[in-house]
Amino acid sequence: MVTATLGRFKQPSVIPCFGMAFGFTLTYLSLVVLIPLGALVLRSAGLGLEDFWRLATDPRTLAALKLTFLAALIAATINLVFGLLLAWVLVRYEFPGRRIIDAVIDLPFALPTAVAGIALTALYAPNGWVGSLVAPLGWKIAYTPIGIVVALTFVCLPFVVRTVEPVLRDLDRETEEAAATLGASRFATFTRVILPALLPALLTGYALALARAIGEYGSVIFIAGNIPYVSEIAPLLIVIRLEEFNYEAATAVAAVMLIISFTMLLIVNLIQAWSRRRFGHGS
Repeated sequence: MVTATLGRFKQPSVIPCFGMAFGFTLTYLSLVVLIPLGALVLRSAGLGLEDFWRLATDPRTLAALKLTFLAALIAATINLVFGLLLAWVLVRYEFPGRRIIDAVIDLPFALPTAVAGIALTALYAPNGWVGSLVAPLGWKIAYTPIGIVVALTFVCLPFVVRTVEPVLRDLDRETEEAAATLGASRFATFTRVILPALLPALLTGYALALARAIGEYGSVIFIAGNIPYVSEIAPLLIVIRLEEFNYEAATAVAAVMLIISFTMLLIVNLIQAWSRRRFGHGS
């Protein structure tokens, strides 16, 4: 009986050498993520509350942070809608050039961000192909916050598409057919059958796109124009403060970005966990 009791509590691990793998994972995570972030927190704490608040609430810092997070939210939301649309078209339809479009979606992953920024600037500048078309209307894309949103939308699009696509591909079509048989319209079938199943994957893609957009640098600095209080993003402001040897200000901006980013991603992850429990689907 004692042996049977011990057997219930000591079962062999499914993963061989789990202890070693777990230790390596924690070590790697600490070296790559936790230690650098911990150093940032300690450096920020060393400033003192008064100095940290003064540096964090500087008008230029607040303007850069507001632009960074607002542009990231807008770009991630745009990708949430059009990423779902692209994933739907690629999974549900067969058409000439489908493989080309499928490959183009991954282009932001392979393309260096600086190259993407230069290409977008040449395209949307007042003398570019697109910029010259909208310039007579009084619109300006490059060197404005709109250009920042365009760049962030470009670099973050694959996250939503590639997260939603496999879930949509594995979705049971019989459920949709049953809903149609019961008289449900296409809109009702999508909102009540398909969308709940895709919601965890959509939120995962949204969180990934948002995280990438918040920290994006290379593709933005060329098209943004980098005008203080107008089109200057927070990552660029950090670089500027470092070049000025103002390490305290750079640390304060980075710490504020870390706090806001962690809070936003935590909220998205909580919503994602709730959607998994609510609808019973995983991403």
